[in-house]
Amino acid sequence: MRVVIAEDSPLLRDGLAQLLQLRDVEVAAAVGDAETLIASVAEHAPDVAVVDIRLPPTQTDEGVRAALRLRAEHPGTGILLFSQYVETVHAARLLADPAGFGYLLKERVADIGEFVGALERVAAGGTALDPEVVAQLFGASRRTNALDTLTPREREVLSLMAEGRTNHAIATAFTVSERAVEKHVANIFTKLDLPPSDTGNRRVLAVLRYLENGGLGSVSGP
Repeated sequence: MRVVIAEDSPLLRDGLAQLLQLRDVEVAAAVGDAETLIASVAEHAPDVAVVDIRLPPTQTDEGVRAALRLRAEHPGTGILLFSQYVETVHAARLLADPAGFGYLLKERVADIGEFVGALERVAAGGTALDPEVVAQLFGASRRTNALDTLTPREREVLSLMAEGRTNHAIATAFTVSERAVEKHVANIFTKLDLPPSDTGNRRVLAVLRYLENGGLGSVSGP
């Protein structure tokens, strides 16, 4: 897996690059501003671009605006926003097509293995979304709909799907069989009226429904 990193702090940038290289991730470039990021992606064609939200010169939203440009110019490159801030306007536009997209908060990443796992999901066309990001992006848009028919466990499963977890990972988290998770996922598709399709990705559509309605919060149940 090849990545390009855009982080304005030299210490964080170099540290992240070294940690990824120790995990056999190829760091093609580690840069400190948006324009160099765009040029580096064009040159190296990475699997994923790791982008901080705030980059020079204004330290506001240069990073996420660069991510939107990369999405348009290099649709095969995954985007992983990695920041201590939640930016809502541009990030919501990126989530219009969540495949190959991630948004993680720096202080909530527990270890490098978790981060590499998120990179792998994004590189493979999946998603990696911090629940806090989801809550802030879509928390104001809750409304009553088919999501209310989900059981507590189905809500938990959908929440983990929104984080980009596979059925195997969800089964491990709940200490249940993968077959049990498959049944929950099938029930979710049925209740959300997402029939099988040769072209549609029901998993992505289910996650989008979840995100558009503000998520479901932390729910515990049988």
